[in-house]
Amino acid sequence: MKIKVLKDVLKANDTIAEENRTILRKKGILTLNLMSSPGAGKTLILEKTVERLKKDFKIGVIEGDVSTSNDARRLARYDIPVIQINTDSIGGACHLDANMVKEALGSLNLSSIQILFIENIGNLICPAGFDLGEDKKIIVLSLTEGEDKPVKYPVAFRKADLLLVNKLDLLNHLDIDLELLLKNSRKVNPDLKSIQLSARTGEGIDKWAQWIKKNLDLKKRRSGALGS
Repeated sequence: MKIKVLKDVLKANDTIAEENRTILRKKGILTLNLMSSPGAGKTLILEKTVERLKKDFKIGVIEGDVSTSNDARRLARYDIPVIQINTDSIGGACHLDANMVKEALGSLNLSSIQILFIENIGNLICPAGFDLGEDKKIIVLSLTEGEDKPVKYPVAFRKADLLLVNKLDLLNHLDIDLELLLKNSRKVNPDLKSIQLSARTGEGIDKWAQWIKKNLDLKKRRSGALGS
């Protein structure tokens, strides 16, 4: 019975996710779902990313947390629209779902957004199971977490389209094998591309920004083809 209930929940979520995807596709918005463990550096990466891109692109953020609006306030300083989703009042869910995102979309002026970032709740398990209607899933893994996380939490890495290896500035101060980390990620997902960066120093942010620009351009072309 529990398995059937879970399947029903996921099916309902997927239906709403497709509705979200249709809305976002019609608007030509590139939507990126960032997933990670708590403290991996998603918010600081987003801050550095917004700094790089906001002059040329209109950016919006949906910020997910169990409680507080700390991260949302950090991002709102960049004068971009930020919608906070807290799950504490609904049982403290450890992930965002498609219906939460649908409600957040209704509070955004989508006509003035080209790139939408969804910062999911810090967790390497639950968020991977819920489609939100995004174009790409991004997994952020900091070097401080160790080489084994891709094989310990394979679903998140298996479903991801890009791996951001963060905190590169700490590489020489940690007992970690970066090549083994990347090897483990490819073991789980042979097609998973990776970008190594340091949100603190800014190293690698340009490469990440170029990846975003490339995918936004691809989204525009596909949206144009569908509309023609």
